[in-house]
Amino acid sequence: MPWWLDLALLALAAALWVKAGNTPDDVWCIFQKFLAFVAVVVVLLGGRQLLLEILALALTFWLPSASRFDGGPLNSEAARSGAAPRGWRLPG
Repeated sequence: MPWWLDLALLALAAALWVKAGNTPDDVWCIFQKFLAFVAVVVVLLGGRQLLLEILALALTFWLPSASRFDGGPLNSEAARSGAAPRGWRLPG
């Protein structure tokens, strides 16, 4: 794949991702983010751009860990009262 097509797909992916953040409809937002993700995957896997693959891998290590949401109750009193674990929101 030519380098200019890679740049065009990455620009399209960035534009779709930003536009999805401003969309009030949840379904359309998810669809736009999915299209942006697919465009990035095509660039990474189709063009065999080693630099982009390394940057994507570095980004995954920079992202926060999901284990911060598995901490359980904040203290024993919260455990007895049935409070939600850290990182969770109660309705209302």
